[in-house]
Amino acid sequence: MRIVSGRYRGRTINPPKNLRARPTTDFAKENLFNILANMVDFEEVDVLDLFAGTGSISYEFASREARSVTSVEINTIHYNYIKSMAKELGFERMYPVKANVFLYLKSCDKQFDIIFSDAPYDLRGSEEVINIVFEKNMLREDGILIFEHSQNMNFSSHPHFMQERVYGSVHFTIFSAEPQEQE
Repeated sequence: MRIVSGRYRGRTINPPKNLRARPTTDFAKENLFNILANMVDFEEVDVLDLFAGTGSISYEFASREARSVTSVEINTIHYNYIKSMAKELGFERMYPVKANVFLYLKSCDKQFDIIFSDAPYDLRGSEEVINIVFEKNMLREDGILIFEHSQNMNFSSHPHFMQERVYGSVHFTIFSAEPQEQE
């Protein structure tokens, strides 16, 4: 796993073997961030990374000098790893949070420019994140929600659906803060 761009471009991240997360592939991550580069100014965004796992997505945003990156992870080993890597890399605006994602979302009163969710593909009800984000108005104007998922899910009829991108077995559905006109 490596950081694909920004201040730490090319830096290899080697999580310990006891981390059981499935990090987003470098190929999918690189393509996603190419899309995002045309949509946002990274230095002006507050990011929420849900089911942060190894922290791979959080490091990408932090490497691009995001205004803030909040990384939510319930697993203690993963949380401690993210916390230590943020410190090692000097990411002062990265804030690891040890919490259940659903409870965190229900109690969070902040808004974000980008929310990224990469739940384990076999986690039943993971799509509930989408409903909570929109019910609680957690995206700022022009904000986006990126939901990583398997091919078994389709959100094209969701009122906030913008686009879906597929990179191998990785599917990213991107939602906008404002409802989109359906064709």
